[in-house]
Amino acid sequence: MILTLVVFGAAVLLWVCTPLDDTYVALAAVAALVLSGVLPASSLAALGNSTTWLLIAAFVLAAGVTASGLPVRLASWLMSRARTVRGLAHLTALALLITAFFVPSTSGRAALSLPVYESLRSTMNSRVSRAFGVLFPSVILLTAVASLVGAGAHLITTSLLETATGQGIGFGWWLLLGVPLAVVSAHVTAEIVLWLFTTRADRVALFTTHADRAARSEGPLQGVPCSNSPRQHRQFSALARPEWTALVVVLTVSAAWLSEPWHHVRPEVVALAGALVITAPRLGTTTTKKAFADIPWSLLVFMAATTMLGTALIESGAAHLMAGLVTTDRLLITVVVVSLCAHLVIQSRSARSSVLIPIVIPLAITAGMNPAALALASTAAAGFCHTLTSSAKPVALFADAYEPKDLLKLSAVLAPVTGLLVLGSATLLWPLLGLPLK
Repeated sequence: MILTLVVFGAAVLLWVCTPLDDTYVALAAVAALVLSGVLPASSLAALGNSTTWLLIAAFVLAAGVTASGLPVRLASWLMSRARTVRGLAHLTALALLITAFFVPSTSGRAALSLPVYESLRSTMNSRVSRAFGVLFPSVILLTAVASLVGAGAHLITTSLLETATGQGIGFGWWLLLGVPLAVVSAHVTAEIVLWLFTTRADRVALFTTHADRAARSEGPLQGVPCSNSPRQHRQFSALARPEWTALVVVLTVSAAWLSEPWHHVRPEVVALAGALVITAPRLGTTTTKKAFADIPWSLLVFMAATTMLGTALIESGAAHLMAGLVTTDRLLITVVVVSLCAHLVIQSRSARSSVLIPIVIPLAITAGMNPAALALASTAAAGFCHTLTSSAKPVALFADAYEPKDLLKLSAVLAPVTGLLVLGSATLLWPLLGLPLK
């Protein structure tokens, strides 16, 4: 009681006597009461379910991290290590994979990486430029599986699993299961793109940027991504204060998510605390007002609505009825193939999971298989959406870098490869990591 009065009184004083943002003060007060145990984590449901809160906080965190410049610096520094075009492709794939842990949106990651691609484009011939224009969105889409917050579809999947079976896939477990698949997918995609769109001479050619040439003649240029200049290498080790703040907050939040089984603090509460730190006056890297302006509210409303539809399918028994119309023979292969092709009919990744997962879960139960394994395989396969420019926002953002026929060419090879990687993960890798098929 005393603590509640203190928090309430402090909130009133801050509202009346300081220029602090009202929303920030209110969220800080709620977070204090939840973290102290006065309010249960379920009380956040007054303004949306736990999945919605987790995504809101994750987007605020992403806005703060992006504003700090840390993702671009990490990606640019990593890509500066390339010596050949092939090396650059693989380092680009790794850099884009890393951004999955900073930005909880494939379209946000694409927008963040587009300027980096444009800076590289002017240093490449037409074949290599087109290859990288295809590589960037392809890797972004396939590496989202590395993190639970890598795409809204992942949160829908785990939410529907909790509704149907009482147990979802937590942040740490998803990380353990998803990162290996994301790493292999990233580098396999890099090789496929290089093989399809470049010549052998292109792949082994030495890679140099404008900054490299300037460094040899006039000294290094500041602010140019992927420079190999010693000055930029020294600058990376001297992170600015906002970058350090972003790095510490992201690592702390990630560690708290991974250690949830020990401290039992809900992921949305941890994310909310991190969001408050990264938007704190003087300490943070952005403001609450700016961070909330960057949140794709329409996406959140859409995701909440589709989650409710999926829940209704499960709880009403409609999903079981629909599942009864599907044969369970070779169920895993069927689920993966249908999920791979679903983007041709349903463009939204979240909508695909909302349609597929409620059917996959009862099918798995009927066939005596693990619903979580089938649901994760479906979600991972549904991350493939490369066939058409309209299939995914990251693909559309890079539309000026390639021709539509290039996507068809890529999909003809990448779709079956992605399917095989998901099948291999579900049958060989995930059982070793605690997620058996049966």
